[in-house]
Amino acid sequence: MAPGLPLYTGVKKEFIHRAGFNPAVRLASSSVLLLLTISVLSPADLASAQSQDAAATQAQDAAAAQAIAAFNDRVNQYIKLRKKAEGLPSKLSKKSQPEQIDANLAALQASISSARVGAKPGDIFAPDIAKVIRRAIRQEFRGERLRKLRETIREADAKGVPMRANVSYPETKELIEMPPTLLLRLPVLPKELQYRFVGGYLLLLDKEARMIVDFMAGAVPRTTTSKR
Repeated sequence: MAPGLPLYTGVKKEFIHRAGFNPAVRLASSSVLLLLTISVLSPADLASAQSQDAAATQAQDAAAAQAIAAFNDRVNQYIKLRKKAEGLPSKLSKKSQPEQIDANLAALQASISSARVGAKPGDIFAPDIAKVIRRAIRQEFRGERLRKLRETIREADAKGVPMRANVSYPETKELIEMPPTLLLRLPVLPKELQYRFVGGYLLLLDKEARMIVDFMAGAVPRTTTSKR
């Protein structure tokens, strides 16, 4: 039996080769078949695929526009509330002393905080607008630009900033400027508010009152991604 095994094995290999069962050949044949299948798609099929892509893009744009409009409404509601609170502290003059300025800021913060009792994360950065903003940040920052952004945020002296809505932002903590190109992608804010990165969070900050109006987690991508 043993002497015949090599011969049988050789015959079997020859049979497989001649019969077209070579794995490499089958893989190549499958690839060619796939390419041929794609290449013979009819114009109608291609038009249908393009139409579906266009419809998906339009749906995404419509959802984003709706989310931005709702976000703007919530921001405007905050501004109205803020203006009422702003009238409570005494007005400062150009000759106001540092003590008066500090006392006025504390009074403004207390007034806003009291008017927003029960404020919580997501009151303004609702899930729909958070999704739009995260997508805008992913589109703006990839590869080396994303690495540099994360490095800038990491080097900022912002450790210990409380991630809570309706609290003051520590005066001793750094506020890094937002990249201008990113601001062009984000919903425009009234002059009283600004966006700021702290760690992986995006804050909605009241500039004059130095208060965290709202914040959203997961704003800065951990790794480069091509998701849109």
